[in-house]
Amino acid sequence: MYYISDGWFEQARKVCSPNYNKRPDNTAVNAIIIHSISLPPGCYDGDDISQFFSNLLDCDKDPYYDAIRDMQVSAHLLIRRTGELIQYVSCHSRAWHAGQSQLAGQDNCNNFSIGIELEGTDSSLFESLQYDTLTAVVMSLMSYFPEITQERIVGHSDIAPGRKTDPGTGFNWSQWQTQLNDKNTLNSYKKTSNINENNEKE
Repeated sequence: MYYISDGWFEQARKVCSPNYNKRPDNTAVNAIIIHSISLPPGCYDGDDISQFFSNLLDCDKDPYYDAIRDMQVSAHLLIRRTGELIQYVSCHSRAWHAGQSQLAGQDNCNNFSIGIELEGTDSSLFESLQYDTLTAVVMSLMSYFPEITQERIVGHSDIAPGRKTDPGTGFNWSQWQTQLNDKNTLNSYKKTSNINENNEKE
């Protein structure tokens, strides 16, 4: 289980991004948006993603970067191929990850969602360590923000169809949802067992 303190994951490497602002007043966090990213595409070395989210990317180092030279974006979290968790923006703040988007009739998903990037491409398979970290992170977020339900954990392509395709065909939704359900069931069983054990001791 990962732990969140004042909007920050205690186990995450913290790299602060300037690309965030305040959520609208009285807006509950009730969704998670899963993305994929690699810079340049298909390259998993270095810290170019963190530099991009921090507005520090050397855009002359690769031709692909011309297309993103003037972008100012961020996500709350990145899960690297190794399973490492990096956090850029507090979960209480509005990261700039979704763009023009809609979920269940609500526009501008940045207002009410957490953005999680998986290091990869739209067509790459993701690593088992990434699924493991994602499961632990999502369980923690669902506990921290009780209005997040599994139905409101979606891909970028779901909230911006025709404009975005990530996390892509390489992300195995059914496998991951089974993993999440299994972990949630096990976690609930442990909590119940602890309660019963404490009651017996009393």
